[in-house]
Amino acid sequence: MNLRRVAKRFATNLRKFTHLVGRPLDRDVIAAAYVHGTGLEVGALHNPLPVPKSAHVKYVDRLAVNELRNQYPELASEPLVDVDIVDDGEELAAIADASQDFVIANHFLEHCQNPIRALLNHFRVLKPDGILYLALPDKRHSFDCDRPSTALEHVWRDFHEGPAWSRRQHVEEYVTLVQKIRDRAEIDKAIARLLDIHFSIHYHVWTEIEMIEFLVSVQQRLPLDFEFELIFKNRIEIIFVLRKTGPPA
Repeated sequence: MNLRRVAKRFATNLRKFTHLVGRPLDRDVIAAAYVHGTGLEVGALHNPLPVPKSAHVKYVDRLAVNELRNQYPELASEPLVDVDIVDDGEELAAIADASQDFVIANHFLEHCQNPIRALLNHFRVLKPDGILYLALPDKRHSFDCDRPSTALEHVWRDFHEGPAWSRRQHVEEYVTLVQKIRDRAEIDKAIARLLDIHFSIHYHVWTEIEMIEFLVSVQQRLPLDFEFELIFKNRIEIIFVLRKTGPPA
């Protein structure tokens, strides 16, 4: 499969979509077209997706709001969404199979230590024909710009073996290439602190074409039936709308 050709085809389709809705595409327009019924948003924090009145959202996060504020002091002045369900967003253990019309996971998958498992669970809780709405930051336009892209082999190893083998490696990369800490003793201290508080870094980072390659590999290698409804470059992020096409997982 020529991934650049896939991206070009979606760009052509988007021009038609923009003409039909009569305004430039953005998160709101895409949500209005695809997000309806009852569903979840995972890890919304202070930036929930605006959804149409036909959508009823419950917010899922790994911590209650007061604990999230301790983790993210930089959001002290921001209103956080009320967390309806405290659960690991990679597992969604509290959510029944095939029970949701949609799952929203914006700027979440890069935080997952095992993103393939997260995708499996997000599709697990979707009803047939349900929508998974993803937005992922392009590393080239974020604080991750100096980090190497995550290789396909890496995320598949995380899936098959579990992510423990690479956790410290990711945190060290974050400390040295994002926080720019240079002193070895300070690096080790920062790594220990982030591991101790289970701080949610970007474990995996991708460019646009690598995101498409990753999602296509999941579609091809796993018994998971979904279609690409839309791929849209929204400034520094890429939005994917994926539709579950198979029976309940």
